Amino acid sequence: MSDRKRVIKKAFPYTIPVLAGYLFIGIAFGVMFAEKGYNFLWAALMSLLVYAGSGQYLAVNFFVPGYSLVQVVLLTLMVNIRHIFYGVSLLSEFNRMGKRRFYMIFSLTDETYSLLCTTKVPEDVKQDDFLFAIAVMNQLYWVIGSVIGSLAGTFLPFNSEGIDFAMTALFVVILVEQLLVKERQIPALVGIVAGFICLQVFGGNQFVFPSMVLIILILLLGKKKLNHEEVTKTCQ
Repeated sequence: MSDRKRVIKKAFPYTIPVLAGYLFIGIAFGVMFAEKGYNFLWAALMSLLVYAGSGQYLAVNFFVPGYSLVQVVLLTLMVNIRHIFYGVSLLSEFNRMGKRRFYMIFSLTDETYSLLCTTKVPEDVKQDDFLFAIAVMNQLYWVIGSVIGSLAGTFLPFNSEGIDFAMTALFVVILVEQLLVKERQIPALVGIVAGFICLQVFGGNQFVFPSMVLIILILLLGKKKLNHEEVTKTCQ
């Protein structure tokens, strides 16, 4: 068996939950996209070149009149600002991956980030190859789901009301998985509390960016204490 096939075989079981999720939410995106009059080729191209999950859900509404370029840029930034913080936390890992680091940065979705942070790399495969395989397979699942949904939305009658909630449901699953895997629950609790506070202050349409800023400030201010607790626990 070649090294590439062995890496794929080792990485695939870890991506099965993403496969299940991406097929369904990719199909949901494809259906919504097809309702705007675009065929499956455009859906595939967007999932290949944009690959932004919630950003693509949001972008569906950009194809109707009333949105300016400035609104598109600001809304996209607010929805996907969290990816900046994902990338910062994985700089050391990506810097070792050579030219592949550019794709790793591009492909860093919520689900891929979750796997890269929580998955233990098998001993008989290289870490860089293993992480790269996870990222590629996850995007492949998303593209396939988008194409299936676009084709279904084009040729089958579909009521898409409420279908966009699929992305929210997936985020909840990711959070629950992180809570079960991680021993330290403080970052998740900080995120929940900060998000709730900003939701009340700024409203449902404007709370994402302030929430991210507040979360980062709190975690940075509490970094020394958290690190001290971790060292103390390790020494005991």
